[in-house]
Amino acid sequence: MAFTEFRPLDEKSLIEYIKAVPFLYSKLGSDLKVKEVGDGNLNFVYIVISHARYFVMKQALPYMRCIGESWSMTKERAYFEAVALTELGRLSLEHVPKVCHFDLTMSLIGMHYLEPPHIIVKKGLIAGIEYPLLAEHVKIRCKDTLFHIPPLSFHHGAQTFAEFCGNMELCRLTEQVVFSDPSKVSQYNHWTSPYLDRDAEALREGNVLKLEVAELKSKFCERDQALLHGDLHTSSVMVTHESTQVLDPDFAFYWPMGFDIGAFLGNLILAFFFAQDGHADQVNDRKTYKEWILRTIEDTWNLFNKKFIALWDEHKDGSGEAYLPAIYNNPELQQLVQKKFMEDLFHYTLGFGAAKMIRRIVDVAHVEDFESITDASRRADCGHRALEVAKLLLKERRKFHAITELFQPFKNSSHN
Repeated sequence: MAFTEFRPLDEKSLIEYIKAVPFLYSKLGSDLKVKEVGDGNLNFVYIVISHARYFVMKQALPYMRCIGESWSMTKERAYFEAVALTELGRLSLEHVPKVCHFDLTMSLIGMHYLEPPHIIVKKGLIAGIEYPLLAEHVKIRCKDTLFHIPPLSFHHGAQTFAEFCGNMELCRLTEQVVFSDPSKVSQYNHWTSPYLDRDAEALREGNVLKLEVAELKSKFCERDQALLHGDLHTSSVMVTHESTQVLDPDFAFYWPMGFDIGAFLGNLILAFFFAQDGHADQVNDRKTYKEWILRTIEDTWNLFNKKFIALWDEHKDGSGEAYLPAIYNNPELQQLVQKKFMEDLFHYTLGFGAAKMIRRIVDVAHVEDFESITDASRRADCGHRALEVAKLLLKERRKFHAITELFQPFKNSSHN
């Protein structure tokens, strides 16, 4: 079977494809089993099993999987994902799976298989499993990828920046679903109706809220600070107690630094804190687990903040330094600059995180942590309280100066 032009693959045709590609055939052989395991909104993901090894193959289709062909998308997003995995893997090798094969024509990526007990974070945390190194590993991944790309050191080539400008369609999609659709009537918006009908209406009518979202959208569109994952949520990370792997950077683009960190923290707040009341039962009230989630939120930001500043100090005399030593030439001024920079980053991180929380409740793509709560009224109650905190963060984020200051609003909005 020839594969000289794009065609969607299924479990049978993927086996034929592997046999037709010498590199894959040499690695996997002919005795193959294939299982489709993708549960995301966009792509198909296959686990290929041979007598010798496991392999992962991921194909992008020219439409959104969760909607169908009525929502067309560029299948070339697979190219940007492959390039991003390579680039982000170079900066954070221990936390990004290795790309072993890419076929531009077929929009197909082959990657190393993450062996059990690796599990998607959202599934592990729905089950109430604690991951003690999660915050530490996310900190490592964020500081490695964000610091060594602008604004603090201009070491990336213009070619890399220009290359990701080609991923504009997914950039526009992100703008649409995060900053636009939740604030207007959209055919793809949905929520737990009728319980959250008034909440959705309030998002469309709130003038102050819209002004805050407009500021975030402007920052998002105008500031190309760093190469980001672009969709860093709890389904794009796999974990064990010792390992954390970041997957699926098909939305990779140059955006404000706080967008990735905010997305991850927003998902922790939303899916792993407010959703817990929906999963609590007489055997496990999830109170202890919610405390662990709060500690993970705190540790993720504080560890990142501490290490980012340490790297800044270490490289303050480096080539391309944005804050030139000849100008910021004493420790007091240097500390003031760092404090201002990190405080601004913190506030935008909170804003982006809040926007992500809102879209996951009322927009096209929800989170399993909420959707798996079978009782609609109970699910809606969790969603309502999460929306209230998200709106508070959007409107009052500049009043917060430490991550621990967020905890009281969370606790006030959670059942005790």
